[in-house]
Amino acid sequence: MAGIPTLIAGCGQSAERVSPKRPPNPEADPLVQPKSLQQVGVPVELTREAIPADNPQTPEKISLGQKLFFERRLSADGTVSCSTCHNPDLAFTDKKPTSVGIKGRVGQRNAPTILNALYNKSQFWDGRAKTLEEQAGFPIVNPSEMGHPNLDAAVAQIASVEEYQQAFQRVFGRPPNGPDLLRAIASYERTQLSFDSPFDHFIAGDTNAIDASAKRGWELFNTQARCNKCHALTETLRDVTLFTDNDFHNIGIGIIRHNVVALAGQAEKLINSADTAAIDRAAIQHDMSVLGRFLITKQEKDTASFKTPDIRNVLVTAPYFHDGSQETLWDVIDHYNKGDGLHNPWLDEDIQPIALTESQIDDLVAFLASLTSAAYKEQGTAELARQRALSRTNRPQRDTARAFGPKPVPPEPPK
Repeated sequence: MAGIPTLIAGCGQSAERVSPKRPPNPEADPLVQPKSLQQVGVPVELTREAIPADNPQTPEKISLGQKLFFERRLSADGTVSCSTCHNPDLAFTDKKPTSVGIKGRVGQRNAPTILNALYNKSQFWDGRAKTLEEQAGFPIVNPSEMGHPNLDAAVAQIASVEEYQQAFQRVFGRPPNGPDLLRAIASYERTQLSFDSPFDHFIAGDTNAIDASAKRGWELFNTQARCNKCHALTETLRDVTLFTDNDFHNIGIGIIRHNVVALAGQAEKLINSADTAAIDRAAIQHDMSVLGRFLITKQEKDTASFKTPDIRNVLVTAPYFHDGSQETLWDVIDHYNKGDGLHNPWLDEDIQPIALTESQIDDLVAFLASLTSAAYKEQGTAELARQRALSRTNRPQRDTARAFGPKPVPPEPPK
């Protein structure tokens, strides 16, 4: 394992020493820097396997990728960088329901965190990219995000800078070009490991690392609350590392607000599943975004299905779901608690009323809060207080009668 902390995690800095306050120089910010493998809970072998053979990690490549991640020249008007939607201070999200690109253009999807994205089996909410290299290219050329007409136009902006000319020659042995630009960004993103949470210390043997409420929440997560249906390895094996099945599910978000049947018909006629640029534009710019995985597969079972996210640091990555429609973890649990699906023929079969009491919901939130990494401890404390206060006065998803009632009979899919 010699060399892995340098080549994968980069800086060798202990997570316990990470401060959430950003220094004036972004490059010196611990939240920006590559993260150490010496965090409790890091799956070292899985991390090694996540590095592709055709894009090995080097300190120089990671450094170049870090500069590019914050480089506004990668947007057509010089106003937006990758970090605009994936801000390290905000756990590599933007705290907006849906992201805003150049010229104030508002997209249709919530920005997922970059933290631990190296372990994802696919990227984006609909899985339209398989690798971080593929993912990095889409926002650069999407008109509602970074807005370049093509990747070559973005490269031309970079190639005009002497520092980048030298860096690409040093790292890749050739001038700036599109594939290498994406390789560098992906290499930096793969250094953003985020573990070392109270829950990780609990699993490692410190029984006092989380409180009794979080312990009860962990049991509920794997039993009555049915979170394990999507956030576990199997029905019987608990996932204490990634908390995702890497699959896609319709959980009932956005069905009532959108005419999904009509949108699906339009997508079948207008969007070629092999045209990745068209799918990307529909996902970000069009109401067809609600179709989720269906845009890629055109299979009815995938209608309005979205990827199961890793829930590490979920407390500090609000608002929630693919459309950012829920403000608090209490809202999220209320949604699941009532089972939803009254007007949704494609609802995942595992979504059903789960009859959680208020105290059980509080326990489940306590467990989710315990997944906050040490680097975001300060933000997590403040965010938990904010969400708890809001939950005591505003619960738009709460429906106690449905939560404790029978599973509703789903409607038949339209013919």
